Amino acid sequence: MCLSPEVSFVAAAGLIPAGMVSMRQAWRTDRHYLPLATLPLLFGIQQLAEGVVWVAGAGQNTDLILSASLVYMFFSWLAWPVWIPVSTFTLEPPRRKPLFLIFVIVGAMLGALQYVPYFAHDGWLHTRFLPHVIVYEGTELLDFVGRREFTYVVYISVVILPLLISSIRGVRIFGLLALGVLITTYTFFSYAYVSVFCFGGAVMSAYLVWMMFKGDGSRPWPPALHPVS
Repeated sequence: MCLSPEVSFVAAAGLIPAGMVSMRQAWRTDRHYLPLATLPLLFGIQQLAEGVVWVAGAGQNTDLILSASLVYMFFSWLAWPVWIPVSTFTLEPPRRKPLFLIFVIVGAMLGALQYVPYFAHDGWLHTRFLPHVIVYEGTELLDFVGRREFTYVVYISVVILPLLISSIRGVRIFGLLALGVLITTYTFFSYAYVSVFCFGGAVMSAYLVWMMFKGDGSRPWPPALHPVS
């Protein structure tokens, strides 16, 4: 995340309990929303990992930089392209589930191809520190197949499109927020897009917490579960 380790840790300190609260609310009301309600918690853990990256960088602890960066990139490459489609899949009526299952499968394949090679190839993940920002860069497996821009188009598609085409109005709003963050990131912070985009996701997760308590505005099919007393 941009700025400093303090900001990362403060963000984590707010997001982790907020995620727990939103998960509890989803569990008590409609458990179809539980995967979506988990996102603030996951964003919080990712921000905690980046705070550790900051601290390790200040101390020039190369082993800890790598370990914490791998945790951070686990969320970037695997958690988001898998968990976000899963979160939308659970909310959709049966007739629409096959479409969202495709996003889950493509996201899992892409994430595995990009993340797992970090453990087999030393030096493929490089963490670089700039003033107020961390840059995660290096070699990616799919670089040997085609242009990196195509990989990122697929990545963005599996993360953003399931939100935008959801039958749930509140989820579509979250998708529009994510799209806005994406455009802002690539317009002004393309040199550190991974860190800045995930920071934006952490900020957006506040909307999800609000949605868990205020409702999504439109549920096109009746939930199977009822509030739990």
